[in-house]
Amino acid sequence: MIIAFLVSGYLVYISIPVIVHISKAKKLLDYPNYRKVNTEPIPNLGGIALFIGISVSSLISMYSLPLGDIRYMIVAMLIMFFIGIKDDILVLSHRRKFIIQIGSALILIVLGNIRITNLHGIMGIYGIDYISSVVLSLLAIVALVNAINLIDGIDGLAGGLSLLIALFFCFSFWSLGQYQYAILSFAIAGSLVTFLFFNVFGKTNKIFMGDTGSLVLGILFASLMIKYNELAVASDASVKYSSLALSLAAFFVPLFDMTRVFCGRILKGKSPFLPDKSHIHHKFLDLGFSHLKSSLIITVINLLVVVLIYCLRDQDVNTLIAVLLVAGCLLPYFPLIYKIHIINKMIKAN
Repeated sequence: MIIAFLVSGYLVYISIPVIVHISKAKKLLDYPNYRKVNTEPIPNLGGIALFIGISVSSLISMYSLPLGDIRYMIVAMLIMFFIGIKDDILVLSHRRKFIIQIGSALILIVLGNIRITNLHGIMGIYGIDYISSVVLSLLAIVALVNAINLIDGIDGLAGGLSLLIALFFCFSFWSLGQYQYAILSFAIAGSLVTFLFFNVFGKTNKIFMGDTGSLVLGILFASLMIKYNELAVASDASVKYSSLALSLAAFFVPLFDMTRVFCGRILKGKSPFLPDKSHIHHKFLDLGFSHLKSSLIITVINLLVVVLIYCLRDQDVNTLIAVLLVAGCLLPYFPLIYKIHIINKMIKAN
């Protein structure tokens, strides 16, 4: 697992300078516009480096382990990878991307049998029938893919939240003894640590992950979330019935921010996929916070929610979901609450 982490990180480290050089030479850049926060053209093909790091290090580290349904994760990841590259270079319509996301999800569900079969006692429901399983799994995968894709708005945010999610799965699969999935999670984490260095602190080699990166991460995380919950509920682990709430907590900010933004756009009569500046990171920027500080605060908020749910893991799953919903409703107000806290500290200091 440590090998997967180190190898993936190293592969990203040697790949990004090459990708940046080619991107600048071929003018494959993310140019500033009215809804973007970057002030200069930046290469946005960092997802290629993430893909190389994750795929190569995982295959090397798992050479003696059965791949099983990880094969279908690889197929779905490949589809997302190529669609992401095409979208980053040529720009695809939201409808076309959505249809391809559904196709990739169906590969995981129907061929890989990576699907939700148990609701862990939510509203008293445990096992569900096949049709309900397929429909719910399809909705979950598409939602998670888009949640990761849409939170990629400022330096360090998508990478930081994704690193948190990857580390959550590292620990979760390791504790269940599911080492092939733990290896994949460590490979993702190693790639993200190196990527964040270039994304946040890079000068000449600064890079964005682009849709290539966010779509690859989204489909992998969606697959890992479903596998974790299915394996946990079949185990004797202490998180047997709280695993669903824990994994939702890991995706807390991306999921609830996407839900809030989509609902707001629909209520205004707009397409939910129409880009704007209503995400939580835009609220922090509007209050005067830097990219780095905004990303750190948002990631810490997500971490605190995970810690909270973990501390309450012995509670009924419906109670845990209710706690998440309350926290989700409060999410839009966190920027203002934090700003008021800073102002109060300044007043007291004077």
